[in-house]
Parts: sequence; C-alpha cells; structure tokens
Amino acid sequence: MNKKVAVFGIPTHVGQAHQGARWGPAALRKAGLLERLRLTGTPVADYGDIQLDSYIEAITADDGPIHNFQSVVQVSDLVFTKLSANWVPNDQLLLALGGDHSISIGTIAAVANRYANLGVIWFDAHPDMNTVETSPSGNAHGMALAANLGVGHPLLVQVGGFRPKLRPENVVIIGARSIDSGEQRLIHQLGVRCYTMADIHRDGIEKIISESLAYLRSRVDAIHLSFDVDVLDPEIAPGVAIPVAQGMSLRECTTAFLRLNQSGMIVSLDVVELNPLLDHNSKTAVSTAALVSLLCTPHEMLKLA
Repeated sequence: MNKKVAVFGIPTHVGQAHQGARWGPAALRKAGLLERLRLTGTPVADYGDIQLDSYIEAITADDGPIHNFQSVVQVSDLVFTKLSANWVPNDQLLLALGGDHSISIGTIAAVANRYANLGVIWFDAHPDMNTVETSPSGNAHGMALAANLGVGHPLLVQVGGFRPKLRPENVVIIGARSIDSGEQRLIHQLGVRCYTMADIHRDGIEKIISESLAYLRSRVDAIHLSFDVDVLDPEIAPGVAIPVAQGMSLRECTTAFLRLNQSGMIVSLDVVELNPLLDHNSKTAVSTAALVSLLCTPHEMLKLA
C-alpha cells in the first residue's frame, strides 16, 4: 500500500456553535502530522486548505431550525467539488482535516461518488444521527451521518447530486456514549451497527475491530473512516467542543487504527472536531497527529519504523 496521502484542510465551524474547529487543520499541521508521515517515507501531497472564509463570514445569527444552514450546504457542496476534482482514488489516500463533523457530508459524498458500495466506520462519542425534528441543538454536525444515510433536510442529503451516500448495513459506529433518544430510534430503525463504549469495555477493542471488518468486508468495496477526536477520553483529548467522559484510551485507539491500516480497506478518512482554542498545550493536537499517522503510513513502513 504505497499510495500518496492527499491532504486537504477544511477549516470550518459552521456545523456547530464553537468557533475554534476552523483552526483544526492548522493545529494538526503545527503538531507535525505531515512531518510524521514524511519521516516514515510516506509520500504526501498537501493541497492546502479549501478557502471557506466567505461562507463562514456569511453566517447569520439565526437562519432557521438548522443553524448556519445555508453556509453548511454551501461548504458541503464546495468540499464535494474540490475533492472530486483533485483526489485520485487509485493513487491517493484521502486525508481531510477538519473542521467540525459536518465536513463529512461533503467528504463522504466525494468518496461515495467513486465507490458503488462504500463502507464507513464512524469513531465518535456521538452517533450524529439526528435530524431537524430530533436535534436538541439544531447543529448540523450532529446530523452528518443521518444525512449521509439519506435521512434529513433535502438539501443536506442531496449534496453531490445523489442520495443516499451510504447504506445502513455498510456503516459501523464505534465509541458512542452520548446518544440522543431520536438517534437511538433511527439507529434501531435503520439497523445501523453501533458499538458503544460499554461494548468496548466488555469485549475489548481488538474483538470489535475484527468483528467490524468481518461484517463490512463481504459487502463493501472500500472503507471511509471518520474520526471525531471526541471519541477519545477528555483526559487525553480536552480540545473538543463537546467532551464526554469515559472515552477511548490512546492504547485502544492505537490498536484499532493499526488493525484498520493492516486491513488495507481504508481509502479515505476525515479528522474532525479538534478545537485548538480549548486544547491544553496542544495535547489533543499532538495525540491526534500521532494517531492519524498510524492510519496513513503504509503498514509495511510502520513495521520498519
């Protein structure tokens, strides 16, 4: 697996109420993410940040039941267009640096447009399976996975010009521990496989990753990994907007990512919800950079490092 890592920064916070996530890509670069990859001999093509300032500056205080709705749709459309025009799946592993989790509406649209049966593994303290009707906050980052499954506001589910991006049986959520009642109903209704932190503590992360890969391998062409930093325990990753106690440890996440890398099935990933304004001495950024490098470095190079 000697693919070049194609890096795109997506500096936006329009999907949530805290501004700091827009500086996530800069924080990950400053924490040495790209240098980590290059030191292992991993080829890197950094396409810089997608320019989103005009959409962020156009945010209105209150524009309906989904906050910053027009900006979310416009950013998602632009992300889809930029990635579709520049990412070459056969030669490149896509690494999208967010930004809040609403960026996955655009990133997954771009990836799903290239694969007939895309699988997704969603590492997150929250399932992000809310809709306009069920969301307690009205923030789009909590609706991202539902939108990718074709459930939600018509303009969100139609990004890229097609819907749905994902089939429910092709999705696995890992690390959830803050699930709203509406999300619980939709997960059950669609039959989405969801491993909570209670499952991880009971069965161990190795078993859950093995089960997830076995479950997806027979039905998908490739896997997109969506890594919300708040899946980690707040003691490890304080720099997130919505921390939830009793999260994944660095050891658990390291084990998971090494196993997923070894599978050879990951073709793309997004890294989201890092908020440098809430971080402590770049602790979250440095830990995140180290973990993401495990996913992007070819497995044989990791063994030599």
